[in-house]
Amino acid sequence: MTSSTIDPAAPADAPGDTGRGRWLGLAMLSLGVAMIIVDATIVNVSVPTIIRELGIDGTAAEWVNSIYALVFAALLVTLGRFGDVLGRRAMYLGGLVVFMAASLAAGLAPTGEILILARLFQGVGGAMILPSTQSILNANFRGRDRAVAFGIWGGVIGGVAAVGPLLGGWLTTYLSWRWAFYINIPIGILAVFGTLRYIRESRDSDARLGFDPLGFVLITFGLLAVIFGLIEGYTYGWWAPKQPFTILGWTWPSESISIIPILIAGGLLALVAFAAVEIRRKRSGRFFLFDFDLWRYRAFRFGNLAGTTVSLGEFGLLFVLPLFLQAVIGYNAFETGLVFLSLAAGSFLAAPLATMLTRRYGGRRVVTTGMALEAVGILATTLLISTDVTGLQLLVPLFVYGMGVGFATAQLTSIVLSDVPVRESGLASGTNSTMRQVGSALGIAILGTVLFTLLGNGVSDGFAAIPPISGVPPAVSESLRDGLARAVGESAGQVLVTLREDPASLASDGRLSPAVAEFLASPAAKDVLAPYVAAAESSFVTAARACGLVAEVFVLLGLLFSFLLPTPVGAPGEAGLVAGDPEDLVPTTA
Repeated sequence: MTSSTIDPAAPADAPGDTGRGRWLGLAMLSLGVAMIIVDATIVNVSVPTIIRELGIDGTAAEWVNSIYALVFAALLVTLGRFGDVLGRRAMYLGGLVVFMAASLAAGLAPTGEILILARLFQGVGGAMILPSTQSILNANFRGRDRAVAFGIWGGVIGGVAAVGPLLGGWLTTYLSWRWAFYINIPIGILAVFGTLRYIRESRDSDARLGFDPLGFVLITFGLLAVIFGLIEGYTYGWWAPKQPFTILGWTWPSESISIIPILIAGGLLALVAFAAVEIRRKRSGRFFLFDFDLWRYRAFRFGNLAGTTVSLGEFGLLFVLPLFLQAVIGYNAFETGLVFLSLAAGSFLAAPLATMLTRRYGGRRVVTTGMALEAVGILATTLLISTDVTGLQLLVPLFVYGMGVGFATAQLTSIVLSDVPVRESGLASGTNSTMRQVGSALGIAILGTVLFTLLGNGVSDGFAAIPPISGVPPAVSESLRDGLARAVGESAGQVLVTLREDPASLASDGRLSPAVAEFLASPAAKDVLAPYVAAAESSFVTAARACGLVAEVFVLLGLLFSFLLPTPVGAPGEAGLVAGDPEDLVPTTA
């Protein structure tokens, strides 16, 4: 049996002892986790404002969200492994510094491209932080204390993910969307100093330094190609090219087949090749990034499947709903955040209850109950979506949804790692987090594609049914219709706010003909555009409902996997509350 080593050069009551210091250390870990998780949701309510201020389109808005999760997912396994070898505290501190620097760059970003690049580096920092926190907890807490620690850790994730939209909405409305990034800097500084004071260094005593360049390239390219294909398929064409694809001066040469299916197929093949490479490297005794033997642990296997599929629905829906509320209902960012306050309240209420219920009924039942509540909340929210829905009507279903997030998140990680040996905790926690982040990125890509495809098609059909504008030349009327359809699609519907309130401000768009620009600047434009606005709002409702139903399917699939979770050996019916070291448990492999 191997074990983790702890550096003795640390305060006497640091994590790994029994004093209060390790719980203060848990608080420092929770600050870092809160910072990176809230950044996955705080931007959601800010995206409509970012679209308008930076002039980015819907596809770029997807990238602002998904590039963070994508880089996060691509690097988690690698950096989780390096943390075990080089030192978990050192990796955590390095991640905090990278994340703060990237947050500053995001807040200062003058263009959408710079913002996306900054979000990429935020993903790098996040991938250094998250697996380090899991490994430190797994190495320094035992038995019931471990369950409590993971319960707090999971509760922080569920709670801050829910409160992120409210905080982002307040900052965007009363300060600037840029403060959604600046706020990370003081939090990160506090976490750095607290970590240096209360957390000891630890590492895997038997691990050796190494690198797996081929595996790293395969998993990074595979995930990037698949996510890129899903996000950009609407832009470049799912099969036949819609427009040329050019990168670094090179243009995709085929005029009959789009690059999108080639990228998706190539990405999937790269992921299959990654699996083959990692299996071979482990069998030959070389350094590897991913241990597929971990899948023999039943809790690890079905816990990851459940968490990943639920993430597809959770994060995808959190991307769609703020766009709908601000484009169709007309809420500002803060009002949108207030709607999501009920989700945060449900999550915060559920997190402490989850620990108590786990002790009585077992972690598996709590996780299953949480996913069932998520399914109920998402379905009810979806059925309420309409052009005249109010935030008050959404409070109850979002509260139920939040309760589900709190129950499911608080104990699922503990169950996943419950029968994994401590020496593999970094690798296992990195894999667990990777699966969740892959689910998040895929969810945003899939639901974003559903939203923009159905919105674009619905707007085209709806506008075509509107009679030509009376007293306006047919060519101008047609040009206006086409221009409005393009504007709605490219802005993810956010141009509707401008069309309702100040259509004259669109007259300066250089892509519009002079006649159309002149019409938009006329006093009659607002009344004439009303049927177009109504048609676009109706199309958005249809598209948002479809996204909700897709999210519902994903959550129900996760619920199905949760029924297959085992009850770990050591404390029947109490998953995650086992006594002793997980290395002493007999893995459940059935």
